[in-house]
Amino acid sequence: MAAQTAKWPFYTPPTVIDVRGLATGYRRAGTGPVVVYLGGLNLWGKWLPFHGALAAKTDLTVPELPGFGEAALPDWLRSVDDAVLHLDDLLAALGISDFHLAGQGLGGWVAARFAVIYPRRLRSLTLISAMGLRVKGSPLYDYFRMTPDEADGILLNGTGGKYQQELDNGDYVEATVRTFKELTAAARMAWNPRYDVRFDRLLERVTAPALVIAPQQDRLVPHSHAERYADLLPSATLRVIEGSDAPTAHLALLQEPARLAALIAEFVVAQEELS
Repeated sequence: MAAQTAKWPFYTPPTVIDVRGLATGYRRAGTGPVVVYLGGLNLWGKWLPFHGALAAKTDLTVPELPGFGEAALPDWLRSVDDAVLHLDDLLAALGISDFHLAGQGLGGWVAARFAVIYPRRLRSLTLISAMGLRVKGSPLYDYFRMTPDEADGILLNGTGGKYQQELDNGDYVEATVRTFKELTAAARMAWNPRYDVRFDRLLERVTAPALVIAPQQDRLVPHSHAERYADLLPSATLRVIEGSDAPTAHLALLQEPARLAALIAEFVVAQEELS
């Protein structure tokens, strides 16, 4: 457990447990259907309005992937599969065996891969701006070369000024070190190739109902990737999350936290009612 409780706005100290020698943090709140949510390349270490809105309707667990947030970067992290296996060990330690899985961005790739490896563990799968696919003629924006000056335009379509508290990561030097660690972890998982070419075949293994959510104008993960996920998953619905004041961007969870949480919760509850 972190010693401080207010390192920066929305920072929340995680509960930390040992998972095969790696101190691993997670945040958990709420009651209802059990949902595990995996974040993307940004916003680690925070309990944002989106998380609170989703926890108001579900039993929500938000784990830290190896190398992200306060989790150390282990030598053994070399692929998305390493993150998937670690997640499986973490959930076993928490006694979570039958659940709904959601992931955003890179976390969506991890979630999709988890669903391929452990298809019978999931009650549903939700992918939000998910990475992991190769779509010919429609590549991801190269996030490893994205400069801080470009980030607002790519991630929030120029609306980042509205979310300064949500984006605040505290001390500049410490935040830079954390960002470097997280980008290193992402590079180990997804530097080359930046997709899983096997997904065209392996996503057929996913047995859980799936919800694929796309923003209106995602400049990091093109809309065609969401369409492709919806085509490849055997039982998938594609939904676009719309903005109330401006078109939603890659970080739609900042722009429309309540609307995005409601979309996920409604899907999860519907699957519970059908089971």
